[in-house]
Amino acid sequence: MTALAGLKVLDFSGLLPAPFGTRILADMGATVLRVEAPARPDMVRVMPPFDDQGLSAGHGSLNRNKGSIVIDLKTPEGVAIIKELVKDYDIVVEQFRPSVMSRLGLGYDDLKAINPKLIYCAVTGYGQQGVYKNRAGHDLNYLAIAGILGYTGRQETGPLPLPIQAADVTGGLYAVTGILAAVIHRHNTGIGQFIDISLTDSAFSLQALTAPPALMANHQPKAETDTLNGGTFYDCYRTADNRYLSIAGLEPQFFMAFAQTINRPDLIPLAIRHDIETVRIVKAAIREAIETKTLSEWQTIFAHVEACVEPVLSFAEACEHPQIKSRNMVIDVPTPNGKSQKQIASPVVFSATPSEYRLSGGQLGAETQEVLLAHGFSQEQIKDWCQRGIVMI
Repeated sequence: MTALAGLKVLDFSGLLPAPFGTRILADMGATVLRVEAPARPDMVRVMPPFDDQGLSAGHGSLNRNKGSIVIDLKTPEGVAIIKELVKDYDIVVEQFRPSVMSRLGLGYDDLKAINPKLIYCAVTGYGQQGVYKNRAGHDLNYLAIAGILGYTGRQETGPLPLPIQAADVTGGLYAVTGILAAVIHRHNTGIGQFIDISLTDSAFSLQALTAPPALMANHQPKAETDTLNGGTFYDCYRTADNRYLSIAGLEPQFFMAFAQTINRPDLIPLAIRHDIETVRIVKAAIREAIETKTLSEWQTIFAHVEACVEPVLSFAEACEHPQIKSRNMVIDVPTPNGKSQKQIASPVVFSATPSEYRLSGGQLGAETQEVLLAHGFSQEQIKDWCQRGIVMI
């Protein structure tokens, strides 16, 4: 038994944000059926590398445990099919710009009239209201508008794009949070609802430690001025072999252990001072010390020292790290060709309802015929629709 067994999701999303969220639901046991367009495939499907069946690794991972049905939503027949399917589904997730689904006749009000208990989650860049609601954007733009990029990077080089899609992924996580809260609300009241997820709002909310002082005391975050963005010794330092060591022992006991381990106990009373000159002196001293040994040597030295010091690993090294391996965070997921693909596992560990990894994301429209037949459409109808390009099997 999985945690979300019996919950059914009709997923109209693509790319990263909402698919990341619906994968979480699928891993937890929800039945997730993607609705894809016949002439405009999800761009993740064409991202290399590909397996021997031409399936994208990125698509396979983001869409594991999900089915795919191909329907042209711009046709009356396609709209009619969705309105029939939605009678049997708990949740709709979509990632179009505001009002697109309504123009198709598939907006929340349209579908709620058919299924009053429906939970409808719309994920967009800027939300359903606001001057930017119809504006195009991507993760970098959302982080920029949210005020986060402005204090990344170094003062002399300026903002840096993050190596992960923080706004997109956070939006997917908030979508899951909102959906599951709405499921509980519906369980208690019998009432469904509309959920509006903005990726920019999601990014903006991540500023849990920088926002309070900025809002209350106008202490505005800037690059290399905050405790956690390089404005103190909390930073990464180059080793003798051109690798990096992360040093993060902010608490006095951790910094004391660190300073003693690098034979610089004189730095201990300076660590609590955050004026520019003192920070410069402390960081220069740490930089000088760390450059004397290789990363491997520092790992050995700090292996049993509680000082919040860890190596900066490549992704390949992280996959082989004993902590990551002990948590089984890299898994083998079956693929439609009978082989398997390595993917990142769900980080949510249940004691009674473990996540399942049934199948990597498959071919476009692989479940179209099965789903339509199960919902009472005939073979003749399906064949006719295929010939006319309304569905794809």
